Amino acid sequence: MAQKQRTNQAITLKGSTALVTEFFEYSVNSILYQRGVYPSDDFRMVKKYGLPMLVTADDNLKEYLSTILSQVQEWLLASSINRLVLAIKSIETGETLERWQFDIHTDESAINNPSLPGGPKGSSTTGKKKEKTEKEVQGEIREIMKQITSSVTFLPILEEECTFTLLAYTNDSPEMPVPATWGDADPHLIDRGKVEQVRLRSFSTNVHSLEAMVAYRVGE
Repeated sequence: MAQKQRTNQAITLKGSTALVTEFFEYSVNSILYQRGVYPSDDFRMVKKYGLPMLVTADDNLKEYLSTILSQVQEWLLASSINRLVLAIKSIETGETLERWQFDIHTDESAINNPSLPGGPKGSSTTGKKKEKTEKEVQGEIREIMKQITSSVTFLPILEEECTFTLLAYTNDSPEMPVPATWGDADPHLIDRGKVEQVRLRSFSTNVHSLEAMVAYRVGE
């Protein structure tokens, strides 16, 4: 029964939101480590998705990411976020050197369909697409994490000191107003003609699908 509940959780809005938020937590940590934005000594190793993962041990960064991800989770539950971007910038020039983009698509019909597991008992399952298990979703996430780890093989070396910022693209909604701590921001795009893009793998639950890509600055 416990296993069945975990399997079903992956295809409910709440369970899917938890999986996507958790993915953001580990992917952001992995990018900051792999790209050397923070010293490697600031990270500790944990096991996640069947892989060794590195997460920050810096209290200030942990608190910052926790605050960001809590808000992202609320937006996911309200179906009001469609993109999260991690931009890595040069501290000296302020130029964006890398832009990691995660596009989020929400299947509203899956949220509102009572035939989903967890819906009213006795509801019809006719025509319902096969639901994914949490194990299947985490397998897809594992492949993206492998790509992030191997990104150092094709991304230019960041030789200058860098910082980062997180951008959330949200839908205007009176039910979910943007908190005062979040304001309109520069999209941190890389100048056309100086940018290359690499599309990464995607993953999906029965509620959310996520597509990832990284754009990086090339040339002078």
